[in-house]
Amino acid sequence: MAWIVTFVLLAEAVGIAAVNWLLGTVVDGQNMSLAGLDPEVMATSSKVGGVVFGLYFALCALVALLVAVRDRAPAGLGRVLLISVAVVNAVLGAVAWGLVGTGAFLTLMVVLALLVLLLMTYDRPRDTGARPADTPGGGGAPEAAPEPKFTSTPTGDPQGRTADTGNITRTAPTTP
Repeated sequence: MAWIVTFVLLAEAVGIAAVNWLLGTVVDGQNMSLAGLDPEVMATSSKVGGVVFGLYFALCALVALLVAVRDRAPAGLGRVLLISVAVVNAVLGAVAWGLVGTGAFLTLMVVLALLVLLLMTYDRPRDTGARPADTPGGGGAPEAAPEPKFTSTPTGDPQGRTADTGNITRTAPTTP
């Protein structure tokens, strides 16, 4: 799962950077202006924004790659980055629904589902088994002594049965 997310995030990083770079080139070539803004500033900011956004997605892909290689859940900043890229994909999906169409929306929702699946599948601690007792800190948890069983012979039982009172659970009062 983490390998798939790594490749998807890398593709998304390249796609976002390429689209923003293309938009910056178009603005620069057409000498466009929006509300009196300098076309050169618009072109440069689009290109810089595309590179920064692409690097952000590449960093998130690196976190997913580390999850795949280590086969462990992301922790700390890595987990925050994967959660944040999931939120970014959700917001981009909502914007894509209105501006681009259902194809882009569904693609971004598939990426979002992969990210959530990655975060959820590596969330549970794995049972690695008990470590040998000779390793430092090994041996697992100490074993508890078995609870004593109290048996009593009831008076007047014609069959001579004994009552096993060790397995009786006492109820706690429900009112203070």
